Amino acid sequence: MQKKTALLAIAGFYFCYFAFNGLFSPYWGLYLAGLAFPAWQIGILTSLTQINRIYAPAIWGYLADRSGRRQTILRLAGIAALLFFIPLTFSTSFWPLFLAVLLASFFWSAALPLVEATAMNLLQGDSGAYARLRIWGSVGFVVATLVAGYLIEALGVGVLPWAVISVMTALALYCWWVPETGAAAARSTVQAGFAQILRQREVLALLGATFLMSLAHGPYYSFYSIYAAEQGYSKSLIGWFWTIGVVAEIAVFWLMPQLTQRFRYRSLLLFGLAVGVLRFALIGWLPATLVVVIVAQLGHAFTFGSNHAVNMWYIHRYFAGRHQAKGQALYIAMSFGLGGSLGGILAGLVWPLWGGAWVFTASALVCAAGWALARWGVPPDEVVRAAP
Repeated sequence: MQKKTALLAIAGFYFCYFAFNGLFSPYWGLYLAGLAFPAWQIGILTSLTQINRIYAPAIWGYLADRSGRRQTILRLAGIAALLFFIPLTFSTSFWPLFLAVLLASFFWSAALPLVEATAMNLLQGDSGAYARLRIWGSVGFVVATLVAGYLIEALGVGVLPWAVISVMTALALYCWWVPETGAAAARSTVQAGFAQILRQREVLALLGATFLMSLAHGPYYSFYSIYAAEQGYSKSLIGWFWTIGVVAEIAVFWLMPQLTQRFRYRSLLLFGLAVGVLRFALIGWLPATLVVVIVAQLGHAFTFGSNHAVNMWYIHRYFAGRHQAKGQALYIAMSFGLGGSLGGILAGLVWPLWGGAWVFTASALVCAAGWALARWGVPPDEVVRAAP
């Protein structure tokens, strides 16, 4: 398959994959609150997709490396995720929803690290070109968030499961179309072993910082919509709040080639963590001030957008050749998986006791810890080992 056709398939995959996030992140907690689930159960159910990202990508990545059948695994993941999400359309109690989301997200989470490794191989590690390709994921998030917000406003939050099924159907199709391209590069010879790479101080510091950034975002993804609704904002306006953040993310993705030419990757990493401190403090303590809400959401450009693109560059450099898929799986596990799920679960446990202001203050402090760790352990760009 030609490179252009392969990248178009990956762009479509990104659009649908993150359109699912555009439904789940803003509205899944509101849907569960509408079913009268307590906060601790909402914290668990909103964190299941992140929990599966801890271990599922590693399992599927290992199977893909061993079998050499990346495309087959992608197709299986897309179809199985769609089938297991179907119970959302008729189940309204905790355990059926728990099992459905647990099983569906186990397959759903398999796809991203394989596609990310394929994309970075096709683009030869160019983080700027990757960021512009990844824009389609952000566009999918925006479209899904806005459309779902207005549908929920008009028809009620019960429309959410059907929106999820629609997006997952499209995702299954794109999982079918993403090519096998890049598997050979993932099996190329690498001097250092995987365990040897992991023992490096800079790799541990980088993974630790990504974990802390995602831990800080856990309450945001699980409870931001609920917190905003408590301030009296409408469902459609909450959708726009999420959209503002992702539009800012799109802008930074588009500007990444220029940003990486002007600034060091390490500087962009530290800046994103510093913005996270300010952003979560503003969300916690000034949630009723519309201008502040908008400014805080614009911060998503750096707490996620540039942060993710920079991390992709580091992972591609440190985990070269046949370690690419495993490196991507480890990055997803440490960040979106372990960090995001633990942040959501802890927020669900302490939300009734602390309230939103102090939970988001804790997120700000976690970002500060991530900044200190990255400042200590991540070396200047010229010291980072180039991939062979």
